[in-house]
Amino acid sequence: MAGKDGMTFNQLRKVADHFGRGVLFFLEDGPVDEAQVHSPQFRTLANQKPELSANLKTLIERVEKQREVYLSLREDLDDADRPRFTPPVLPTDDLQESARIARQWLGLGEQNSFDTYREALESRGVLVFRSNGYAGKWQIAKNNPILGFSLYDESCPVIVVKKQDWDTRQSFTLMHELGHLLLHKTSSIDDERDMESHRGHEREANAFAGYLLVPDSFLTGINDAERPDDVSQYDHWLGQQRKAWGVSGEMILRRLLDAGRLPQSRYEAYRHWCRQVPIVEEGRGSRKYRNREPMHIFGDTFVRAVLDSLYARHITLAKASGYLDNLTIKDLHQLERYYAGV
Repeated sequence: MAGKDGMTFNQLRKVADHFGRGVLFFLEDGPVDEAQVHSPQFRTLANQKPELSANLKTLIERVEKQREVYLSLREDLDDADRPRFTPPVLPTDDLQESARIARQWLGLGEQNSFDTYREALESRGVLVFRSNGYAGKWQIAKNNPILGFSLYDESCPVIVVKKQDWDTRQSFTLMHELGHLLLHKTSSIDDERDMESHRGHEREANAFAGYLLVPDSFLTGINDAERPDDVSQYDHWLGQQRKAWGVSGEMILRRLLDAGRLPQSRYEAYRHWCRQVPIVEEGRGSRKYRNREPMHIFGDTFVRAVLDSLYARHITLAKASGYLDNLTIKDLHQLERYYAGV
């Protein structure tokens, strides 16, 4: 700009894409005002984890933009059908009672999985995204310790869960983040250490998730007399409960420990055994159902809002494709047929 050789427009565009900005962002006069560039929710997460990678920061911004897209689409549609976020009043000094009220608010039955938990939250006005297992702009890298984050908003909060090897882990992360939204009314980002923390807000979110996923009433169906001597058989012993409740064996054992029905030594022995069991790496799999990936990433509520807006001709095919992880037009039509039951 001073008459000297500089970056070409294409080079500048690549830099802008890397930082999740438009090209014009770098051409504006004056210094950058962080308060205008980043939302309060983004700054909250960045302050909690200053070491966040550039890719993860970009993902957080991308999630915020998707929420804005969703709210804009709902505004153009008949908004009467939009799930409203009207959280229950919880007694923060009684986490067990808070979990009972939240479970009733979500309308949960005794048989659940990550998908039904997700559906319950979405029916209450919480957007639930899950990171993609494939490398791309919606992935949280497998070696990244972050397991999930939540963006608090009074009208439309968002929870993002990292795709993991087992859905049961995702269920705990989901309810841990819900705990932050309902109990603390703040945004939060959590890694593996936070999910085992016994301090402050993290302890409260962990306890809340445990009580919500495995209420005391569930524990009455477990026969302690049948508990194997070999901790490697615990998962088999609790197999029926793990499948019905959509939780891990460790989650159930932790609740039994807290209830005074399992010795600390047995719980620690089980955890030690789990750490020794090798994780079987899954193959890359097939992308035969690429057209359904937006459902897994953004959830049914978001995808339906995009498709409803497309049917109502509020947005173009090109925009719908962009909102749904850049599906090809062919895949987008296949997704439409899937929802139509064709």
